[in-house]
Amino acid sequence: MTRNKIVLHAAILLCAGFPALAQIELSGSWASKNHEDALERGAGPNPVDFAGIPFNPSGRAKALSYMQSQISMPERICAFYSQWHLMIGTFGFKMWNEPDPLTGKTIAWVIAAWEDRAAMKIWMDGRPHPGKNAPHSQEGFTTGVWDGDVLTATTTHMLTGYLRRNGAMTSDQATMITHFIRHGDMLTLAGEIEDPIYLTEPYYITRSFVFTPNIINSGAPSCIIGDEGVPSGTVPHFLPGKNQFVDEMTKLYGIPSEAEMGGAETMYPAYRDKIRDKVVAVPKCAKNCGGPAGQ
Repeated sequence: MTRNKIVLHAAILLCAGFPALAQIELSGSWASKNHEDALERGAGPNPVDFAGIPFNPSGRAKALSYMQSQISMPERICAFYSQWHLMIGTFGFKMWNEPDPLTGKTIAWVIAAWEDRAAMKIWMDGRPHPGKNAPHSQEGFTTGVWDGDVLTATTTHMLTGYLRRNGAMTSDQATMITHFIRHGDMLTLAGEIEDPIYLTEPYYITRSFVFTPNIINSGAPSCIIGDEGVPSGTVPHFLPGKNQFVDEMTKLYGIPSEAEMGGAETMYPAYRDKIRDKVVAVPKCAKNCGGPAGQ
């Protein structure tokens, strides 16, 4: 074989291998790093803490009407969260690729279901999203593309769900974009959600997971509807202006009520300068103070 042929074959092999090298392995069990935003990953945020959420008036009104006992309604005890719960929930997840049986090429990535969230199938074969009048579901419809070694997934056709586990909601018109970014044994999910019904701007959040050799089971025991104290046909709620937790963040931490009400302005660092003179230091932190046992 001549030298020119050797160089040509080497170049072909290099070019052919480049796309595979650009992608990265995501299969495995990924445990949640719950020390990040521990309150969000654990018991959940304070009832009226909407700072950093780009609410419009409809989104804020919807959130303020929420009462925590809604999840004890018989109709909702076994209801799933939306796919956004991957970003705000407590648990890790199992993920694997689904190959084409003929070519071996990955046609989808699958994130297993858990007891509070449906499975997510990220289609990689270029299929389009359904039309705007197609049915919505807990699974939604997700497609993905590789951008170098980052997998970007776009989810549409979801049902109404929680943006934050304190009543901040997303509508069924929301679009979720998730970037899967792996560095060694760490996997970062950078999530973005756009909602023309409740938000004025996209809402962003990131969280990290760590690869674990331990098995994270997919699915969970069947949910059984029991009596949790809310009679059938009753919808717990707060009427406009009657939410008893509106000033809780002010009492606990001295945060002005206008900040805890959210809005796009509260997402940006410059907002701190605007409310600096309105913040009142409390004598002693009484709740979720970051010390042992939350003290």
